[in-house]
Amino acid sequence: MKAFKLRPWDSAEHLKTEEEMVLYLEACLEEGDAALIAHALGVIAKARGMTQLARDTGLSRESLYKALSGEGNPEFATVMKVIKALGYRLHAAPQA
Repeated sequence: MKAFKLRPWDSAEHLKTEEEMVLYLEACLEEGDAALIAHALGVIAKARGMTQLARDTGLSRESLYKALSGEGNPEFATVMKVIKALGYRLHAAPQA
C-alpha cells in the first residue's frame, strides 16, 4: 500500500490575487476575533512577502511573524502599520 505524505495547510499559498487577499481579510474582520484578524494579516503578508513588509513597516521579520501569528498580541499601532504597508485602510460602517 502506498503511503501518502501530507503537508501542513498554508493559506498564503492560495491567496494569489489582490481581490482574494482583500476578501479573506474582510471575512476575518466580519468575525470580530482579534487573533484571527492578526493571523489573516500575517497570511496576507506571507503571500505578498514578509521581507518587503518588514522594510515597509520598519519592523523586523521575526517580530512580524510573532505578532501576526494569531497567537501573538500585536499592539494596535503595529496592526495599523501593517495595514498601511499592505496598501489597505480601515473604515467604519454601521452594523446591518
